[in-house]
Amino acid sequence: MNGASQLQLHSSNPAKCINFATQNMSTKTINILAIESSCDETSAAVIRDGKVLSNQIATQQVHERYGGVVPELASRVHMQNIVPVVDAAIKDAGIDKNDITAVAFTQSPGLIGSLLVGACFAKAFAQALDVPLIAVHHMQAHVLAHFIDSQPEFPFLCLTVSGGHTQIVLCRDYLDMEVIGETIDDAAGEAFDKVAKMLGLPYPGGPLVDKYANEGNPLAFKFPMSEMKEYQFSFSGIKTSVLYFLQAQKKIDPDFVEHHMKDICASVQYTIINMLMGKLKKAAKELNIKHIGIAGGVSANSGLRRALKEAGEKHGWQVYIPKFEYCTDNAAMIGITGYYKYLKGAFADLSVSPSARAVW
Repeated sequence: MNGASQLQLHSSNPAKCINFATQNMSTKTINILAIESSCDETSAAVIRDGKVLSNQIATQQVHERYGGVVPELASRVHMQNIVPVVDAAIKDAGIDKNDITAVAFTQSPGLIGSLLVGACFAKAFAQALDVPLIAVHHMQAHVLAHFIDSQPEFPFLCLTVSGGHTQIVLCRDYLDMEVIGETIDDAAGEAFDKVAKMLGLPYPGGPLVDKYANEGNPLAFKFPMSEMKEYQFSFSGIKTSVLYFLQAQKKIDPDFVEHHMKDICASVQYTIINMLMGKLKKAAKELNIKHIGIAGGVSANSGLRRALKEAGEKHGWQVYIPKFEYCTDNAAMIGITGYYKYLKGAFADLSVSPSARAVW
């Protein structure tokens, strides 16, 4: 089956690699097998010459009962899923494993145990096939997910928003990126999930906040917006504000949350999106950049997507919003990043180690 899809499944010598890559670029198409295992999705994809042939994702439902991702459980489930997911990706792409030109994998950042599963598999697979190994930065891959279905012009400004990261990234070229602003504490996605937990919503709560927000009044309740210097963010304050607000209101009406769920969600979402968009507008204006995108799991949020489109119309931006399947963690974004690294000969050897943290 051609095209991107989702499956809900419950050489150590760099010089040799470069020579191999150069030879293959002149004689055959480039088929990148990509592996993503940074958190709680096991994903594999095949990218041919920059086009997605397959994109398989196995989700982990074991974490729902704990209200958040349990790292040890995540790594165990990755070990169970990695072989069938890779097998499904190769078959879905309609190729043989011997057609693979290189293997790309998420090297950082993420949960170290989860990263280790993907890294070890990728190393073994690349060595067995005698093809180059490509180490990929997870957040850079979120940015480059835009280049799967579109071609933003450089310089390109991208707001990456997820459960663990909130950053404004200046992209000068495919592999030339700079973080010009980021959160000094909590990420926006974490704020959504923590507020959802306060409201008694099941994990993952962020999408549920978005769902209720679409039916509520965003101006019903006022929450403070953190004022940070330059392009920095802070989301710890809104979590504390919502906590104290709910405690006070429940003393008056024990059923306050049940009676006002939609308005609370709408007001919280409105505040977080205003903080995000305020900094993005500031950066776009001061850097005089008109090509603007969003990426990461929170870029699936309908309110944020709507706010970006409205800002684009108002300020004359060309906006880029990834398809939903490329917002959350997926191997297609790892593969497209691997493709551009392949073209540059940016390969890793077998000594490369996964890292929970990463430096841009």
